[in-house]
Amino acid sequence: MTALATPTADHTQAPLRDPSPRTKRPWWQSIWRHKALYLMALPGIAYFIVFKYVPMGGLVIAFQDYSPFRGIAGSPWVGFEHFIRFFTEDTFLLLLGNTMTISLLLLIFAFPIPIILALLLNEVRTKLFQRSVQTVIYLPHFMSWVIVVSLFYVLFTTDGGGINNLLEEWGLGPIPFLTDPAWLRPMYVAQEIWKTAGWGTIIYLAAMTAVDLQLYEAAEIDGAGRWRQTWHITLPAIRPTIIVMFILAIGDFLELGFEHMFLVLNSLNRHVGEIFDTYVYTAGIQNGQLSYAAAVGMFKGVVGLILVVAANKLAKKLGEEGVY
Repeated sequence: MTALATPTADHTQAPLRDPSPRTKRPWWQSIWRHKALYLMALPGIAYFIVFKYVPMGGLVIAFQDYSPFRGIAGSPWVGFEHFIRFFTEDTFLLLLGNTMTISLLLLIFAFPIPIILALLLNEVRTKLFQRSVQTVIYLPHFMSWVIVVSLFYVLFTTDGGGINNLLEEWGLGPIPFLTDPAWLRPMYVAQEIWKTAGWGTIIYLAAMTAVDLQLYEAAEIDGAGRWRQTWHITLPAIRPTIIVMFILAIGDFLELGFEHMFLVLNSLNRHVGEIFDTYVYTAGIQNGQLSYAAAVGMFKGVVGLILVVAANKLAKKLGEEGVY
């Protein structure tokens, strides 16, 4: 009886190929396919191009003795003369100290407030109350700094201000919140928190919506209370968002903004409130030193870029995603 021969598998057979290989589409076809998304992004892209990238060409006057009558092409080159002048003047240390002090105060006190508010609102079970509180706290974001500073002026002025009237009734006497140099920085930070904290809360609340609810249920079954659930589930879930917002805040370390500080400055508190942004306005607009002011602004931008890159690399080394 002969055994039936069984066919042996051919292991040398070439792998199957895709009968319809994909060809890479041209970039314009990809844009046309997602034209709706690009149209929605177009206003934002145009804003950054017109108001952020195009003005960078004007930084060339930081290396010139620029004159509006001669123009950029006719103004003489002076190299790093304006930078050397800026770094050797006593004003530089004053501006650097004031800017860094206020920026550190904002990082310590203003940066955590939206996170804390978002965690507290996340624990509210009544949706109507949660949405009402959220709406009230982010309404100041839509007010200009002129309105915000005016409201604080009405409340804290010594000439009939509501807060000082209460202090006088309690026998504490009026306190010059608006003119005393010791109160400038606390008032600045308080105004910044009141205006921006509610808007920042929206970002963290949006990040919390991505947390799997089954994690809370499992933790509750294991006996974890609300505090432990917040510490071990909610905070780790929004940690990437916190890191990104912190990197962006580090990038603005020397960029506090002109309008807010300009509105709270006066002759009595200028020595503790003068920052790079207000100094650029004073030197460039009021005194007409355009090239010198451009050099100061360029210094701020370069320092901000270095801080963003360094913070992003540090975040990646710690295992986070970073901004880019």
